Amino acid sequence: MEDRKKILIVDDELAVRESLRMILEREYKLLMASNGEKALKILEKEHPHLVLLDIIMPDLNGIEILRRIKEKDGAITVIMITAIKTVKTAVESMKLGAYDYLNKPFDLNEVRLLIKKAFPAPNKNQGMGNIEKVEGKKISGFDNIVSRTKVMEKIFAAIKQVASSKATILITGESGTGKELVAKAIHFNGPRKNRPFIAINCSAVPETLIESELFGYEKGAFTNAFKECPGKFEIADSGTLFLDEIGDLSLTTQAKILRFLQEKELTRLGGTKTQKVDVRMIAATNKDLEKSMREGSFREDLFYRINVVPIFIPQLRKRKDDIPLLVDHFLNVMVKEEGKKMDISPKAMEILMDYDWPGNVRELENIIERMAILIKKEVVLPEDLPSYIKDKVKIKFLKKSVLENRASFSEVKEDFEKKLIFEALKKTDYVQTRAARLLGTTRRVLKYKMDKLGIKKASE
Repeated sequence: MEDRKKILIVDDELAVRESLRMILEREYKLLMASNGEKALKILEKEHPHLVLLDIIMPDLNGIEILRRIKEKDGAITVIMITAIKTVKTAVESMKLGAYDYLNKPFDLNEVRLLIKKAFPAPNKNQGMGNIEKVEGKKISGFDNIVSRTKVMEKIFAAIKQVASSKATILITGESGTGKELVAKAIHFNGPRKNRPFIAINCSAVPETLIESELFGYEKGAFTNAFKECPGKFEIADSGTLFLDEIGDLSLTTQAKILRFLQEKELTRLGGTKTQKVDVRMIAATNKDLEKSMREGSFREDLFYRINVVPIFIPQLRKRKDDIPLLVDHFLNVMVKEEGKKMDISPKAMEILMDYDWPGNVRELENIIERMAILIKKEVVLPEDLPSYIKDKVKIKFLKKSVLENRASFSEVKEDFEKKLIFEALKKTDYVQTRAARLLGTTRRVLKYKMDKLGIKKASE
């Protein structure tokens, strides 16, 4: 179980440490520290994935330890442990980069759920991307954004140019193209890189909850509001807030965001106190916002407020030279996560290159992950690829054949049917009943097709 994630528990109370040990030791590798100095030494040596950190301790307090952790490695997730009387301090710690906080005495299920939610750390992408050579070609990228195409080089240049500014940015492109990765690259290569990067998917939050998610609420503001809770704008103070799928917000919420961008201040739900917040906002959408404006579903004034610097990310089908590079990148990730080495045969890579990837980079990543889990061999062959990819590539090839060679539709259709029948017969050792079942037809129809297309039995 050495591959278990490491959690460092920092609390001067032995009872707290032991109760957390009992909850977590089966799932995680636990490290214990009774004070701040010990915690910092363990951090230096063990590099834990997550820290459960008490705020009130006799030597170094939790806020100071948090500050030092974030200076050393912003990728470490930190959850603060606090008594009711220090809730305000816990909220303050979230502005310094803490993921969340737990109130003492804590509920066991709440602890487990919060830790599961916290992996992987939201701030795992930091610093400039790597520059390396692959197949003799230069690859430039920021963290997990890798590319060797001219169109992406322009985006990298734009990231470098806008990272140090305070301008609001609108990132557009189809789903799965990597809009959040671009937002993170902007944040982590600018002056706010050691401050919070907070992301929220606007389309994933119900309309009734989105306002409290963004602006926070006071205790008693509504049913089940048992404690005060800061909103995403407040938590992102001095950092960056990434609003993904902003085009899905209602006009009412759009108006409130516009007011915040104009005034740089907010009031929590159920509260009366107005507070100033310094947040750089990056928005993203896969919608055509200009069309939405014409239809009346997106505010024109908000569009011009967020579209100060537009960045468009092209679809993967428009930059196919990146596919081998991305496949190699995702396979390397799988080696680290699954401990499994895998390669793609040239023929299989050819099919991946011919596929149009409607789900873009996210779809490619999911396919590689699925193959790494399900395929037992080290080299992926064409037959190992998902059938829907192979089928769509075949149809695309046939369409291309008709256009380029001006073959008749019936000729192309016959050629396609021949290939399918041959493939089915080979897979079933020429047992026609099984081949027909594989093709989703009857043996009589299959026999008719074989006679018509001149396909002979194996023995003939």
